[in-house]
Amino acid sequence: MSILVFIEISEGEIKKSSLEAVSYAAGIGGDVTAIAFGEAGNEALAAAGKAGATKVLHVADDKYKQGNIQAYASALAAAVESTGAETVVLAKSSLGDPVSARLAIKIGASLATNVTELPDTSNGFTVKRSIYTGKAFANVDLTEGKRIIGIKKNAATIKEDGADAAVEAFSVSADDADFKVNVTSQEKATGEILLPEADLVVSGGRGLKGPENWGMIEDLARTLGAATGCSKPVSDMDWRPHHEHVGQTGIKVAPTLYIAVGISGAIQHLAGVNSSKYIVVINKDPEAPFFKAADYGIVGDAFEVVPKLTEAIKALNN
Repeated sequence: MSILVFIEISEGEIKKSSLEAVSYAAGIGGDVTAIAFGEAGNEALAAAGKAGATKVLHVADDKYKQGNIQAYASALAAAVESTGAETVVLAKSSLGDPVSARLAIKIGASLATNVTELPDTSNGFTVKRSIYTGKAFANVDLTEGKRIIGIKKNAATIKEDGADAAVEAFSVSADDADFKVNVTSQEKATGEILLPEADLVVSGGRGLKGPENWGMIEDLARTLGAATGCSKPVSDMDWRPHHEHVGQTGIKVAPTLYIAVGISGAIQHLAGVNSSKYIVVINKDPEAPFFKAADYGIVGDAFEVVPKLTEAIKALNN
């Protein structure tokens, strides 16, 4: 089986979620080729080999550096034809979702997103996907000749035992119809770790009693190198900016570690964090619903627990 993996690049490096997609593809079995767009060095791209890819196609044309979803879909369709790929794998993301939908139409493929496990190929090609914000699962048969799989973040463990992949330039004949919308400039936030990309997140809720107490959340986050988040009531009361609101109606996160401090765990908040690999809850109420979803829980006063936790981590780092 020939598999093509679309990998996303950030700051010249392959995103963690894309490395997960490469390892997932390697788990299916067959020849795994990755394709990347934009600015990245050969050494960074070759690292996809450790996760399971044998080759990386690099589209370095300036036209493909702006995240243009129409252009990406056309280029991926060309790569599918060039490699003879039967299956395309990518991370479910704000970029991956629209690209995969357009690609499915272009190549006439079956599409399943939010996939959580390797496919069952014993009788066809069946994947398990998370639905209803993680409350249920659906088994989906991909019956078309070609298949596109968008995997949920943290659904695959990244392999690290492979050899560096060969990196090859891949040229695409640009179609003007794909560039009717052009990005004229980009402004990226600096000086903070952005929630959607964060591997570690520390969030606070109403249990902190007011915005004046947020210093200990920020201190813990800085010590861990984590992003900061908050519950919906906190952002509604303007204790914290709305771009830190984590939950079903805010930002959905999928870090390796999510620490919730003084958050009861309403279902809307859980829907935004249930893709986290590990959840740690700190709350003085032992009956807080969040403890049922937590991998680790600390029953105690946040104003006592968090400073001690921060100091302990600082001691380990020294």
